[in-house]
This record gives sequence, C-alpha cells and structure tokens, in this order.
Amino acid sequence: MTTLARLYSRAIDGLQAPPVSVEVHISNGLPAFNIVGLPEASVKESKERVRSALISSGFTLPPKRITVHLGPADLPKSGGRYDLAIAMGILIASAQIEGDFPEDFELYGELALSGEIRYIQAILPAIIAARKQGAVCILPTENADEAGLILAQTEDDLAIYAVDNLLDVIRLQQAILRNGRNQNDVAAISPTDAFDERADDSNAIDLSDVNGQLQAKRVLEICASGGHSLLMVGPPGAGKSMLAERLVTLLPVLTAQEAIEQAVIQSVAGRMVPPDKFRQRPFVHPHHTASAVALVGGGRIPKPGAVTLAHRGVLFLDELPEFQRSALEALREPIESGKVMISRANAQVVYPAKSLVVAAMNPSPSGFFPDDPLGRCRDTPDQIAHYQKKISGPILDRIDLHLELPPVDAKSLLSRPEIDQNETSANVRQRVEKCRQLQYQRQSCLNSELDSRLLQKSVVLDASGKRLLESAIDRLGFSARSYHRLLRVARTLADMAGSENVTVDHLAEAIGYRTLDLKKT
Repeated sequence: MTTLARLYSRAIDGLQAPPVSVEVHISNGLPAFNIVGLPEASVKESKERVRSALISSGFTLPPKRITVHLGPADLPKSGGRYDLAIAMGILIASAQIEGDFPEDFELYGELALSGEIRYIQAILPAIIAARKQGAVCILPTENADEAGLILAQTEDDLAIYAVDNLLDVIRLQQAILRNGRNQNDVAAISPTDAFDERADDSNAIDLSDVNGQLQAKRVLEICASGGHSLLMVGPPGAGKSMLAERLVTLLPVLTAQEAIEQAVIQSVAGRMVPPDKFRQRPFVHPHHTASAVALVGGGRIPKPGAVTLAHRGVLFLDELPEFQRSALEALREPIESGKVMISRANAQVVYPAKSLVVAAMNPSPSGFFPDDPLGRCRDTPDQIAHYQKKISGPILDRIDLHLELPPVDAKSLLSRPEIDQNETSANVRQRVEKCRQLQYQRQSCLNSELDSRLLQKSVVLDASGKRLLESAIDRLGFSARSYHRLLRVARTLADMAGSENVTVDHLAEAIGYRTLDLKKT
C-alpha cells in the first residue's frame, strides 16, 4: 500500500511565488490529521475542508495517522490554495485512486465542503513562475480568465487546466496518466485575446471635457510626457479632481509586459483584472482617512498598498492636508525610489511603486485664496500657515510640479465652445507617446527616472542658462533634490518642443512650476 504521496504547489511571497512541496504520509496509529510546515490558521483549517470534500465526493478520510508537510518548513504558508493538493495527496497515499501526478504538475485550489473548487487569490505569480520552470498548472475554473491572459503572451505549448470540483481533477489525472500531460481536453484553458486591444475610449472621460484651465492642461501633458508628479492648489470647484481623472487618459496604454506586471499586483491584492481592462492604466484614489498601511502596504501578511496598486498608473491624493501625517510621510521613499520595502520579523517583501503621484489641496482651511475677490477667505495668516504646514517640506520637495488653479470663470462655465481636436485626450496622448519614445531612445527611461549621471549628460546648459539657474538657486534656496527635479522637468519641456538642448525658456518655465518654493521666499 502506498503510504507517501508528493505533489506540488506554490506559496506567495510579495510578488514572488516560491515552490512548495505537499507531502502526505499515512501510517498506522491513533487517528490524527496534522499539517506542519509553518501553516497559518487558514491552512490548518484545511483539515476540515478536505475531510468534508472527500466524503462529499464519495471517498473516505482514512482512520489513520495522516501527516501533511508543506515544505520548505521555514516559508510561511497562508490561504486555502493547498487544499486541492492535500486532498489529492491523501487519495493517492491511501490508494483510493490509482497512480500519481507527474512531478511537473502543480495544483491550486480551495475546497468547498461539497468538493467544489473555489477561486484563490494571487494565482498569476504562481502561474508565471510555474511556466518558467516548464510546469503544468491545475487551478479553479473561476481563475481561468486570469490564466488566459498569461497564456496569450507565452509561446510554449504548456497547458493550463481549469477544474470545477475534486472529481474533475481525478478524471483529469487518470486521462493524463493514460495519454500524456498535454491533453486536448475540455478542461484546458484557451488564451485570452487581450493583448492587441487598446483601452476602450468610446465612452471614456476626455480632456476636452474641461472648460478653460489651459495652463493646467499643459501641465498635465508635461506630467504624462515625463512621468512627473504634480500638486494642484486651488479653491473648491476649480477642477482639480476632474483634471486628475483625465491625466490617466493621456498616458499610453500598457505594453503586454507592463500589463502582466500590473495584473500580478492586482492578483496579489485579491482583485481580478477584466480582459477588456487589461491594458488600461490604473487610477487609484484613496480616501483621505487611509492609513499608512493602506497607502504603502503592509499588514500581518504583507499586501500591496495604494501606491503599488497604482504602479504604471496614477495615484491621486485629494485633500492632501487631511491625510494623516504618518501616512503622507510613509510616501517619501516610494515617491523617490519607485518601490516599497516592507519588513516583518519573518519576511521582507519589495513591491514596485512607479506610480504618477498627483495631489490636490485647497489654499486655506476655508478653501479659497487669501486674495479672493469675493472675500470668501476669512482665515488669518496663522491659520493658513498652520493648514499648509500639514504638508511637510520633504514631501513638497519630492513633487516636481506645483500648480495654482484659479476658479473657473462664469464665461467658461456658461459657454459651450467647439472641441479643440488638438486638445482631446487621444491627440494629446499621441504627443505624449512621441515624447516618451524620444526619451527611451536617448536614455532608456523617462526623464523623471534620470539619475544624476544621466541627467548631467542629458541636460547641457549654455552660459545664460547657468546664470538663470544659479540666480534661482540663490534666491529660492532650492535643495539638491529640487534642483535635479527642476532639470528633469526642463528636459521634458525641451523634448515636448522638439529641442535637442535645454534652453533658458525651458528652465524659466520649469522654475515657474515650483510655486510653493516661490512662496517660501
């Protein structure tokens, strides 16, 4: 009688999926069912799920001593993803079914008490890692759409099988033993044709929806072209949120690899990306009551936060001064480095965080500028200063562009001007794509990602440019970080204008976008 069975699955460690061997040993002795290998509570509870699923499927749980080892022993295991492998291991080790699974098969799935196989989170990292090692995956039918997205970008002939219940897995296992692993079976998943589709803009928001605010529209194009962060300051109703929402429509659609990267993040966060939204860039808008963990990630079992969910897209922080101070300060490193490192006693994970950060705030507690012509701002200078100091200097220093938005005048609101076709999202996006291609050809990255060495090569100033910059630094007291960010913005302005060199005009415009630095003097 076979007493030992070994099957394979994968754990989740950040965005990685390390392999896990599921060993099931059955021996004589007092009936017991033990799971070892650093299992979390959700894994320990699989004993009862597996027991009921086996009985509901017409099998038995042997009245013997059953030991399940999830190796490696020092890797934390969580969730119900190992249920299917454990159940199949018991059936094989107790000889209730014939044969074994080939070693290049991996099983994933949470069992319902009825024997049905349920959706599991974070399946994409496991599928990608398995296919790199030439392994075949068996997973729940509810995960089939996600798996199809991965199939569409691979050229190998490895199948992925989707199953509804435990009996389907047994039938599939028997067919594989008889005829080989790549079956033309109804359980095999077909690739999802999502990679050649552009984002559907037919009913989408558009930049042309915004009346007036011509300077703001230009600044949005600068942000999209160079990947620069932005802080908008203006009264209620000036269009801050409206503009931020339309920034994502100016960004090029995700490449196939970027789309997979973003889909993996969503999968780890427990979300499923619909195929028709697969190549759209994310727009993440956390509420101002969000905690530091919600923004940057963390928790007992580390999960990605808003700044990672917005990777390759836009993170919009509305009502910036109303966020908790600790939450905002936690964004310092992600804004600067483009990644989040979360350390725990038994784990350390790194999440990507190359999101385009856009923030918005009012100029005062009442919401209006101190020189409001209607006198609606009744705050004292001390109250205004206290309100604005909720945003620390280091955070402001890390934001490339500062823009003051005036109220929208009545004429712009009441008029219905003809749409300027040059300022629709589609046309602006074409200019953005052209500008980004120029940057990638020159330096293999966006201007916002230039390090000091590449920045020195990309921005060569003439004598008048150096004098202007020296005067600005002396008068405004720019930090080294502000200085480098200013040069990156100037480089983007030059690229937008088709200029090989950064001129005085580009520098002057870039300096003008350091509004809050100007107000400090």
